[in-house]
Amino acid sequence: MKGITLNYLARRLGVFVLTIWVAATIIFIVPRLSPGDPIQSMITQATATTGSIEGSDRIIEAWRERFGLNDNIIVQYIRYLGNLIRFDFGYSLSEFPTTVADMVSRALPWSIGLGFVSLMLTFFIGNFLGAIQAWQRTPGWIKTSIPFTMIFTSVPSVLAALLFIYLFAFNMKLFPIQGPYGRGLVEGFNWPFISSVIHHGILPTAALVVVSFGYWTLGMRGMMVTIEGEDYMTLAQAKGLRPFYVLYRYMVRNAILPQITALALSLSTLVGGQILVEALFSYRGMGTVIFRAIRSQDYNVLQGASYMVILLTALGALAIDLLYPLIDPRISFEGK
Repeated sequence: MKGITLNYLARRLGVFVLTIWVAATIIFIVPRLSPGDPIQSMITQATATTGSIEGSDRIIEAWRERFGLNDNIIVQYIRYLGNLIRFDFGYSLSEFPTTVADMVSRALPWSIGLGFVSLMLTFFIGNFLGAIQAWQRTPGWIKTSIPFTMIFTSVPSVLAALLFIYLFAFNMKLFPIQGPYGRGLVEGFNWPFISSVIHHGILPTAALVVVSFGYWTLGMRGMMVTIEGEDYMTLAQAKGLRPFYVLYRYMVRNAILPQITALALSLSTLVGGQILVEALFSYRGMGTVIFRAIRSQDYNVLQGASYMVILLTALGALAIDLLYPLIDPRISFEGK
């Protein structure tokens, strides 16, 4: 790729690997700091469902041995890192003999789809509103009304999701309350299934977009105001170029790069909000998987699902960083 040296690529990959290692270590430590025992929790849930279990103490000890929970913490950590490299997350403690890989593979496409759509809508809506708000030729009533669209900016995505569920799902009954698609539908490329997925995804997507696009609007507006005073803007106006051409060719193109930088830095925040929204809507994504794993103290599922979320987030940030030279030819990572 033009403008990117092997030295720069090696440094970025090094930071990427370091980030994944630190995140994986935190994922390993945090669940083990919480009180309680995952095997005991599993037996307690089974007892509540089926009544008393004979020989529960022997069962707990056997299962702890089976999942390696009796080993030294260092041994567990080394085995854990080796399994992550092979993407072998083991079995679910609460849904044995289901593997964590199976649970993640079923949930990951839903999270990627919801996250990609939400991210694109948030980024483009926010930057579009910021650009037209700063443009001098925008009608005054539009500039006045744009700030009112950002009333949810300071509201957590979970609260926005609760409000939308109450208004549009519970009261108006315009949208379903939970699930990724309607019951009885067969997954596939057919219109009933696709339309149901879109219908079920509107509220989760809206909950993520309305609380986020305001930051992009304010950031884009600030960059556009700064660019208006540049010499090349004065030259473009003196040459008699069309105002709309000046807007997207000179102003937006030069103001968008810092926004892309902010996009890479904010991916973790967007993903964190999505996990909570997915759990609230019982969406068949990584958020629901992680939420259930926390409730059942399922170490393996929590570690595997969280690791995949962090890995994809870090890959997205790395990809954005490496695409800078394609977005703006003036940027070069080549040595002098």
